[in-house]
Amino acid sequence: MSGKVNERKLGGSFTFPGTSLAVQRIGYGAMQLAGPGVWGLPKDPEGAVALLRAAVTAGVNHIDTSDFYGPHVTNQIIRQALHPYPAELVIVTKLGARRPSAELWLPAISPAELTAGVHDNLRNLGLETLDIVNYRLMGAGLGPEEGSIAEQVTALADLQRQGLIRHIGLSNVTAAQMAEAQAITDIVCVQNNYNLAHRHDDALIDDLAQQGIAYVPFFPLGGFTPLQSSTLSSVAERLGATPMQIALAWLLHRSPNMLLIPGTSSVAHLHENLAAGQLTLSPQILAELDSIAGATVAAH
Repeated sequence: MSGKVNERKLGGSFTFPGTSLAVQRIGYGAMQLAGPGVWGLPKDPEGAVALLRAAVTAGVNHIDTSDFYGPHVTNQIIRQALHPYPAELVIVTKLGARRPSAELWLPAISPAELTAGVHDNLRNLGLETLDIVNYRLMGAGLGPEEGSIAEQVTALADLQRQGLIRHIGLSNVTAAQMAEAQAITDIVCVQNNYNLAHRHDDALIDDLAQQGIAYVPFFPLGGFTPLQSSTLSSVAERLGATPMQIALAWLLHRSPNMLLIPGTSSVAHLHENLAAGQLTLSPQILAELDSIAGATVAAH
């Protein structure tokens, strides 16, 4: 399959700022490769390996992961499936949490914990250097909370100088935290909760776009409570697509710096997600979909 076909299918390409790392705009989020609750082995480890290989074959060259998925399991599956890695594959991982049990996601944010996390990712992925590492803030809820992140970003910048990390990103952060981090080092991407119905980051996305910095929405399909909207369903029916494909296509249309990492444990669902890159939404359809956020705010 030619790169030109892949590029058209996967929403076009994006190059992380100040880097040579170019990725297709639809990638793959690996969280669902682990077992239930993102803990332990999946029910079908061979199926997980096959899924990753199918994604790369389809043109995906951006995989989002973390060593606290499993823990360790997801990275080990990625290594089993794809190592030695294709030259064009960009693996983005994240630090900031630890998993002492299936029920717990606890902060792991001291410089020592972040350093240990980098080494865990390197070992389980079979790498000598990590392409991009996101510092993931673990707030009380799903959204970001204000507070200084200077100590953690400085620790990652030190690991970058040591050659263990190529580039640094942030996850679950506010605009103020982004500015604080940028005063310390270059930031190439931000990964926050954002989708058709959850649009608190609109201003941040526009600011990052002006800087050429990637914005990567987690829960692009609503996460644990999938997006449900009569408007979304109506648009999907008219365009001969699924509601989730429309939700992904809307994100691609929202801003050129938007990179998608929808996750799944199903090869069929993987191809369905990737096909969203082929959808073109008219200005009228985009306006109709934009109304979903307003209706969601009104409902709350």
